[in-house]
Amino acid sequence: MNITTEPAEERWHDLQDPGAYEWWYFDIEDPESGISIVVIWFAGFPFSPSYQEHYERWRNRGTDGRDGAPAPLDYAGFSFQLYEHGRETLNFIREGRRELFESSRSAIGAAFEKNRFSYDPLKDEYRLSIDFDFPARRKSVQAELTFSACRRVDYRRRDGNNDGAVPCHQWLLRVPRAEVRGRVQLYDARPSILPRTIDVRATGYHDHNLGTMPMQEYISRWYWGRAFSDRVDVIYYVIFFRDPAYRPLTLLMLNDNRSGASVVRDSADFSESGFTRGFFAPPHGRVLGIQDGDVGMRVDQERVLDAGPFYLRFSSSITLDFEGEHHTGLRGISEFLSPVRLESRFMRFFTRSRIWRDGEESIMYQRYNYIKDQLDWFTR
Repeated sequence: MNITTEPAEERWHDLQDPGAYEWWYFDIEDPESGISIVVIWFAGFPFSPSYQEHYERWRNRGTDGRDGAPAPLDYAGFSFQLYEHGRETLNFIREGRRELFESSRSAIGAAFEKNRFSYDPLKDEYRLSIDFDFPARRKSVQAELTFSACRRVDYRRRDGNNDGAVPCHQWLLRVPRAEVRGRVQLYDARPSILPRTIDVRATGYHDHNLGTMPMQEYISRWYWGRAFSDRVDVIYYVIFFRDPAYRPLTLLMLNDNRSGASVVRDSADFSESGFTRGFFAPPHGRVLGIQDGDVGMRVDQERVLDAGPFYLRFSSSITLDFEGEHHTGLRGISEFLSPVRLESRFMRFFTRSRIWRDGEESIMYQRYNYIKDQLDWFTR
């Protein structure tokens, strides 16, 4: 796994390899209002059952040619999740053909249908414009959000597995912390439900991931998280590889908000405990520990915000020992991903219920959202 903060790597890479993926991730969190938002653009949607099945059909033919191979852009996508006080309000995932996606090799930004983001280098800010209909839930969303970078970090690490002779998977940490301002408007087709406006004044984060092959062929488990506080900000990243001969990667980044200094520990020890699983949730540790000399951190993945057959998203609390001080009360978003579960055809059946693929009808998708809509009505 390559890790970088190089600005040029933010641009669309136009990957052509079968099974390749690329995504731009933004999240927003406001502890005072209880609002959390996650927005992602995909050029090659790695969690798509349709993409996985196309890739497997091509691979199982046993030929080296590209004839019949899946093109990443034929599985582009966009997702928008809104959580309020630890509960899901909206979970929209849309996938479709290349004509729905737009980007450039020369400028930072991407679009899927009417949802787009762009970057203004003079102001060092990202502008997110969201506009989508969600017929299965009788809703629509419009939003304008501005991410103003509070700081940057400079770090690079090349994948040393097999002396570097491995496929390219890359994590670009672009904005460790941002000030986010804007507005989200929620509309419902039912006359009895009035439109809602959410004014956003929050803290945000942005990164960018890509790979030249399906992640489940190289990565077995993936923990990531971040938390902000007045004293210190924390980002951690832990990768376990399919090949047991490859040493797991553990990275811890701290920003001292008192001095402005950044600390990076990339050889830390990692531990996980409190293992649990569910029918739809992969086995995972609910308590994580990262230790490197005088720096120690504990992550309690407390409340599940979102769960699927291969991933979980949490609202987490973090305690940190740093520079002789014990810090408690840090809260943030964390995620766990088990890419190997993407290979399960049984689990793909349930994953389809979450994804609206352009041009395809899905009874599972319609039934899932009907049930969610009814539950929303009774809990409203």
